[in-house]
Amino acid sequence: MAARMTAAQYTALMARRRGEPAAPASEKRGRKAAARPGPPSTPPAPAIEPLLAMLSAPGRHWTLLMPYAEELLTSNQRLHHMAVHRIRQRLRADAANTAAVRLLPRLERAAIFYVLHPRPLSRKRDPGNWAPTAKHYVDGLVTDGGLLPDDSHEFLMGPIPVMGAPVTTGLARMTLVVVELARR
Repeated sequence: MAARMTAAQYTALMARRRGEPAAPASEKRGRKAAARPGPPSTPPAPAIEPLLAMLSAPGRHWTLLMPYAEELLTSNQRLHHMAVHRIRQRLRADAANTAAVRLLPRLERAAIFYVLHPRPLSRKRDPGNWAPTAKHYVDGLVTDGGLLPDDSHEFLMGPIPVMGAPVTTGLARMTLVVVELARR
């Protein structure tokens, strides 16, 4: 049985054979090319006092700005499972490396807030949509970084979404605020 090509696939194949540069994916689908976000920027640190006020017995706390990543996971994405796996592994490694560099101690119980610093676009944002990214950052802190014995409800409260100040240039960033909780 012969494989069939669409007209667009045939045109692209013939262009490759002639050595012509391939058209970007955005032109192939008739969409505008995405705007270049610019260089990464460092967002301002989130206000800690309102976060601590939400907790009954807060102790020490740490603010961890996660490394700049061009790919983060959201609830609304449609990605191939291997692309998700690749991003997930990088997020976990970034969180574990950040914990190792900051020399975070092993805690008995903690609350983790994830603060989203979105791109500077004028529209409403839902930080809860970024929960997949926060989940893999927390997994990296707990299992790979050794912050807590486990990420179950007995040891971890959260991750709790919080909206932060937008970044000035670049793509969205995320800050994790780890708060030690007194043992119940």
